[in-house]
Amino acid sequence: MRHSPINLAVLVSGSGTTLQNLIDRIDEGSLDARIKLVVASKPGLLAQQRAADAQLPSAVADRKSFDAVPAFSQHVFSLFDQAEVDLICLAGWLCLLDIPARWQHKVMNIHPALLPAFGGRGMYGRRVHQAVLDHGCKVSGCTVHFVDNAYDNGPIILQNTCEVRDDDTTETLAKRVFELEQVAYPEAIRLFQWGAITVEGRRVRVSAPREPGRA
Repeated sequence: MRHSPINLAVLVSGSGTTLQNLIDRIDEGSLDARIKLVVASKPGLLAQQRAADAQLPSAVADRKSFDAVPAFSQHVFSLFDQAEVDLICLAGWLCLLDIPARWQHKVMNIHPALLPAFGGRGMYGRRVHQAVLDHGCKVSGCTVHFVDNAYDNGPIILQNTCEVRDDDTTETLAKRVFELEQVAYPEAIRLFQWGAITVEGRRVRVSAPREPGRA
């Protein structure tokens, strides 16, 4: 049985480096996926230009236009329902969402640290790496997890690690962690696509993936 491409929606709030990584992986053939929709949390983002350059459908769901999380979330998820996507990927998305039951364990995020450490509201980008350095950590890395209704709290799918060097700055550590992210996020998407993920409470079990072309 051959697997068809997985249909993705990607949520962005910034420059779109994670979006670009997914675009590049799809273009090179290492990720069998289609990005059906890119949703930005405000207008004027560099990520939107990346989507336009790749000729991807995009929309803006401006968080400031909604008074509360439930109304904002209802609008955002209605876009995904219309786009008929299989998996939603947060890619630098900074807005809290209420996950509808129909989308439970179908929304992923990647975080530039080893959760549950250095996560939560306001912990993104360089702030995370500075906190890791300030704490004197010897290792850092990235975490791909399912999204629930709290920041950086859902079940962990996979984690990749790297050393923290004595002479690291936020910039050098961020570069090393992003290199891990470039591998980890596509891998998590493939595991989902191949039916290799089972969620049991807070634990994610990963079985041997059923690779394309195999029964």
